[in-house]
Amino acid sequence: MDWYSVELIDVVKIFGHRDTDSDCTVAVDRISLQLIQGELLTLLGPSGCGKTTTLRMVGGFETPSSGRILLDGKVINDVPPHRRDTAMVFQSYALFPHLTVFENVAYGLRMRKMDISSITAKARHALSLVGPHP
Repeated sequence: MDWYSVELIDVVKIFGHRDTDSDCTVAVDRISLQLIQGELLTLLGPSGCGKTTTLRMVGGFETPSSGRILLDGKVINDVPPHRRDTAMVFQSYALFPHLTVFENVAYGLRMRKMDISSITAKARHALSLVGPHP
């Protein structure tokens, strides 16, 4: 059997309770997808169709109501966000106001306990891609 870097199998997310809550919302309804390493996926659809909720479930910020999410062949439904090898840029992003731009860019690498020379090199490279601009 093939394995995928990321796999969603019949993933459902319901806000509220289907049986007891008349205003429950089915945000994601049985999505299944498979991604191999290096593959690029774009989720496209109108506002409110479940794109962000799906990504939040992969990142661990929401728990699926049913279905399975696998990362490198292992079910991660109950793995907390900081224990997943994933990253997410939120729609409403926020920087740490007490950190410099460099420190904000390097923050995720520090949390992964990367060595300081690698953090410095990777953060400098990322910053070189976006600036300076006239």
